[in-house]
Amino acid sequence: MVEGKITRISGPIVFAEGLDACGLYDVVSVGEKQLIGEIIRQSKGKSTIQVYEEDTGMHVGEKVLSSNRPLSLKLGPGLVGTIYDGIQRPLKSMSEKAGAFILPGDRSEPLDSEKKWHFEPAEGIKEGSQISAGMVLGTVKETESITQKIMVSPFIRGKVLKTFKGEGEYTVDDIIATTELDEEIALSQYWPVRKSRPYADKLAVTEPLITGQRVIDVFFPLSKGGTAAIPGGFGTGKTMTQHAIAKWCDADLIVYIGCGERGNEMTEVLTEFPELIDPRTGRSIMERTILIANTSNMPVAAREVSLYSGITLAEYFRDMGLHVAIMADSTSRWAEALRELSGRMEEMPAEEGFPAYLPTRLASFYERAGRVQTLCGQEGSVSIIGAVSPPGGDFSEPVTQHTKRFIRCFWALNRELANARHYPAIGWIDSYSEYASEVRDWWENHNPAWDDVRAEALELLKKEQRLEQIVRLVGPDALPSSERLILKCAEMIKNGFLQQNAFDDVDMYCSSEKQIKILQIMMDFYHRALNLVKNGCPLENLVSLPICEEIVRMKYTVKNTEMEKAGIVEQHFASQMEELEAVYGR
Repeated sequence: MVEGKITRISGPIVFAEGLDACGLYDVVSVGEKQLIGEIIRQSKGKSTIQVYEEDTGMHVGEKVLSSNRPLSLKLGPGLVGTIYDGIQRPLKSMSEKAGAFILPGDRSEPLDSEKKWHFEPAEGIKEGSQISAGMVLGTVKETESITQKIMVSPFIRGKVLKTFKGEGEYTVDDIIATTELDEEIALSQYWPVRKSRPYADKLAVTEPLITGQRVIDVFFPLSKGGTAAIPGGFGTGKTMTQHAIAKWCDADLIVYIGCGERGNEMTEVLTEFPELIDPRTGRSIMERTILIANTSNMPVAAREVSLYSGITLAEYFRDMGLHVAIMADSTSRWAEALRELSGRMEEMPAEEGFPAYLPTRLASFYERAGRVQTLCGQEGSVSIIGAVSPPGGDFSEPVTQHTKRFIRCFWALNRELANARHYPAIGWIDSYSEYASEVRDWWENHNPAWDDVRAEALELLKKEQRLEQIVRLVGPDALPSSERLILKCAEMIKNGFLQQNAFDDVDMYCSSEKQIKILQIMMDFYHRALNLVKNGCPLENLVSLPICEEIVRMKYTVKNTEMEKAGIVEQHFASQMEELEAVYGR
């Protein structure tokens, strides 16, 4: 073990000498309290260490001990449903032992080392079997929703199993097999957080991540394996939108990273999620969720590494053939941690004080998303949804602009919509998705109407925006009936389709079938009403029809499991329109 000494301290950044034999990003124990740190720079016999814990009281001359291993996570059964901080300390078990506050130097095993798990070997695995990196040796049922696959670590070089214990009850540290090179394989393995896990092949992202949020699934879809950003000022609903996606999206596993946000927002997650029922399994949603909590009052260095911890956990489950979704809230707070650490290291600042390598760090996070063929031949994906908190809602600031370079789905939150209590406050003018063309074939197979009805509705909303500028000057009465009809139908789409109530039992989640049916009826109303207006029907006769209110309220009255009610609404709509068409002609 290499030993060095502290020469200078600058907040969470510590400078030391005597660690020349250590590698970059090696973990070290700093000072008498043995705080966790990481070597982030080596230069001419001097090492710069990033300390992940509160270092008050530390002084020059204290010892620094190297572990000769990069910062790594322990991966194995027991991860799901656990709440960690950025360096994989289990917060619940630590609070039970030491109270509500983490004391400097506190440690706890990231996985329960005493709990026994039932291991079932994969078919054909025995002593003498040929193995390879990523190969599945067996399974452990972790929760009712998640079955972990015990895989050969990519670091294992042996090709043949020398010993294999077979089915039984084991702890995460028990050795279940050894290779011909005497390498040991346990139920758990370590993986460095800054190194992406290998895969066999990268695949096209052609399947949408169904979130149950209409504005996302229909207008601005995200693919499984895709990247998205939710930028917005304070109070526009970033966290609310991420919570809704985390609760209802069809990912197999959720990794929620509370990165630098206020403690009360993380508290909402911790109190709400255990009570939520997963609509696919009927069990607690925590059975498919991992939480990483690094709030604004926790050390900034741990906040900086929490994103890498989250993506490493996601890649581990991706390699089992699962579809994983990451919620990062928020990457702006993460970037602010980078800025503070950069200032402590006396680096030359770039725009608005952020370090010049900010785009590189953002890229190293977002580029680890993707849909892949794993080493064991299965298909898995990691989707990343990052919240961005630009000061004052200014999308021209560096973090938002650099983020746009690495993501393909941009859900811009609109201050006016949020002030009007229109949630999700995703603006349909500034937002975009580059995945729409890639998921078109999937929708063609599941609901062929998606492409046409989506294009028509977006075009109608763009027309409404142009007309709104005229209305502000001359008022709506100056417009012809056909253009006032556009305003009316756009209002129906905004209130009855785009707006969604996260607290309503029916409206909080909308199935893809219901989404398309609502929008189809709305667009059908527009086309038939436009034809009637052209034939001389007064607009007032149309907007006063009872069916207008009935269509807007479909999101509340039609349950996902009772789509026959949508057919009843369609019949009411047809009969009321046919009465007018009989008078004014088709």
